[in-house]
Amino acid sequence: MEGYAFTIWIILLPFLVFLVTGVLSLRIRPQLAGWIGTAGILVTLVLSLLTAWNYFSAALPADGGWPTVIPVNYTWLRFSETLVVHMGVLLDPISIMMLVVISIVSSMVHIYSLGYMKDEPGYARYFAFLSLFSFSMYGLVLATNLFQIYFFWELVGVSSYLLIGFYYDRPSAVAAAKKAFIVTRFADFGFLVGILLLSWYSGTFDFLALNNPDGAAIAGAASATFMGASVLTWALVLIFIGGAGKSAMFPLHIWLPDAMEGPTPVSALIHAATMVVAGVYLVARLFPVYHLSGGAALEVVAWTGAITALFAALIAITQEDIKRVLAYSTMSQIGYMMLSLGVSGYGGEEGLGYTASMFHLFTHAMFKALLFLGAGAVIHAVHSNVMGDMGGLRKYLPITHAAFLVACLAIAGIPPLSGFFSKDEILAAALHHNPAIYGIALLVAGLTALYMFRLYFRVFWGEEKAYAHKPHEAPLVMWGPLMVLAALSVVGGFIPFGHYVSSDRQVMAMHPEMSIAVTASVVSIAGILLAMWLYRKPSAVPAQIAGSLGSLYQSAKNKFYIDEIYMGVTKKVLFGGIATPVAWFDRHIVDGTMNAIANLTAWISSVIKGMQSGQVQQYAVGFVVGVLGLVVIFIYWLKF
Repeated sequence: MEGYAFTIWIILLPFLVFLVTGVLSLRIRPQLAGWIGTAGILVTLVLSLLTAWNYFSAALPADGGWPTVIPVNYTWLRFSETLVVHMGVLLDPISIMMLVVISIVSSMVHIYSLGYMKDEPGYARYFAFLSLFSFSMYGLVLATNLFQIYFFWELVGVSSYLLIGFYYDRPSAVAAAKKAFIVTRFADFGFLVGILLLSWYSGTFDFLALNNPDGAAIAGAASATFMGASVLTWALVLIFIGGAGKSAMFPLHIWLPDAMEGPTPVSALIHAATMVVAGVYLVARLFPVYHLSGGAALEVVAWTGAITALFAALIAITQEDIKRVLAYSTMSQIGYMMLSLGVSGYGGEEGLGYTASMFHLFTHAMFKALLFLGAGAVIHAVHSNVMGDMGGLRKYLPITHAAFLVACLAIAGIPPLSGFFSKDEILAAALHHNPAIYGIALLVAGLTALYMFRLYFRVFWGEEKAYAHKPHEAPLVMWGPLMVLAALSVVGGFIPFGHYVSSDRQVMAMHPEMSIAVTASVVSIAGILLAMWLYRKPSAVPAQIAGSLGSLYQSAKNKFYIDEIYMGVTKKVLFGGIATPVAWFDRHIVDGTMNAIANLTAWISSVIKGMQSGQVQQYAVGFVVGVLGLVVIFIYWLKF
C-alpha cells in the first residue's frame, strides 16, 4: 500500500490549485492562473498514468483476479461500531481506468482552454472552477464508500453549476446552470434515500463489504420486502435514479442540452467525458450488488439506457446547433453504456456487457472530447454555433477537419477505429441477453452515423458561406490536443481491455463476432452514405423529407416537448394545484391566526396600559381602593 501513497495527491493537488487560483485570482496575472491550473492537471496526469502502470504491470495474484488496493483510508465520521464513514483512496481496475480518462481529457481541455479562453473576462476564475471540478471527479472515482462518493457527487454538481453559468451576465447561461443544478438535485434525493436504505440494512457504507460476492452484507436488504420487491431492489433503483440524473438519462435529461451554454471546453470536459459518465461508473462500482439483487434493478438500467439511446438519437438528427447535436449524441452513447451494464451477467463470458460498457466509456471519452473541442475550433473560426452559418470549412480548417472526421468515424463504429470495437462488444452482449434491446441498439448505431455525418457534411462540405471574416485554423495550443485525442481515437480500440477490466476481475478474452461486426458496420455505412447523399451538396431533399414526416419531425425537433411537459406539470400541478393552495393557507390561516393573536395582544395592552401611567396620585387612589376592597372582603368573610 505504501507504494501507492502518492495517489492522495491526485485528489489534493487540484484542490490546492483551486485555492491558489481562486483566492489569488485578483492578485495574479490571468495568464499565470491558466498556467498554474494546466501545470497542476498535468502533474495529476503523470501520477494517474504512473498509478495505472504500477497496478497493471504487476503480476496477477494466484487466483488470477486484479486486487483492490486502499493505500489511504481514515475515519471521518463514526455513527456506530459498524457504521463508519471513511475518506480514502480505492484502487481497482475501474477506478484506475477512470483516473486515466479524467486526467487525459482534463489535461487536453486545460491546454486547449489556454487558447480558446485567452481573451475572456474571468480567465482566472475559469481555471479555478476547472480545478475544483477535477478535484471533485478524482474524489468521486477514488471513493472507498457510498458516503464519500455522495460527498464528491454533490461537489461535482456545484462545480458544473459554476462552469455552466460561467457567463453569468447571460440570462440563458444562468437559467441553464440553475436547471442543471435543480434537476440533478431531485435525482440526488433518490440517490441519498437509496444510500440510507442500503446502509441501514447492511450496516456499512464501504464498497469492499457491499461488493463481497458472498452477499453477506446485503442479505438483510435482500430478504426484506416492500410492495412486492426486496428492499435491496428498491435501494438500487433509487441509487440508479441519482446516476440517471447525473448521466442525463430519460426522463431526467432535460438539463444536458441547455448546459451547452457554458464555454465549449467545459462541454468537452463535463458533458462529454467525465461528469455525465459518473452515473455509469456508479452502477459499475456497485455491479456485484446489482447482480445479487436478482436482476430487476438491472432490467430498469437496461431499458432506461435503451430508451434514452433511441430517444436522443432521434432528436439529434433534427438539431441545428452544433453543440446540441453533440449533447444529444452524448445522451445516446451513455444510453449504450447503461444498456450494456443492464444486460450483463457476472463473471466469465456472462460479464461481457460490463466490460463492453467500461470499454465504450473509455473510447467514447476520447472521441467525444475530440468532437466537442473540434466544434469549439469551428465556433472559434466562424463565431456561430448554428450549422446554417457554416459550410465548406474543410479548406480553411484542414487540421480540425481531419480530426473531426476521425471522431465521426469512431463514433459511427467504423473499423478499425476505437468506437467499432467497444460498440461491437455492446451489441454482442445485448444480442445474447435481450434481442429486443439489441434491435434498438443496432438501429441507434445507424442513426448515430446519420446524424454525425449530417453534422460533418453540413459544416465541412455543403455550400460555402459568405463569412464576415475569413475563417482560419486554430492555434497550436488548440489543435495540438485535437491531434492527441484523434490518435487515441484511432488506437484505443486495440487495447486488450478485457485483460484489465471485467466484472469478476478475471482476464476476459474479447473477440469481435464477425456476424455482428459486419451487420453493425453495414448499418453504420448505410447511415453515412445516406447523410452523404442528403448533405454533401446543397439539396432540397432534406427539407422535403422533413415536410413529409410532418408532426413526427416537428416533435423530434422540439425534443418531443418534454421540457414543455415539465413546465406544464410544474406550473399547473406543483405551483397551481399544490403551491397556490398551500400559499393561501399559509397567508390566511397560519399568518392570519398569528396576526389575530398579535392584534388581540395589542388591543389588551392598549386597554390596560393606563394602569402604568407613572402618576403618583393615580397609584395612591388605586392603593386606597385596593385596601378598601380587601377590608370589605375581610368583613364579609367574618360575617359568614
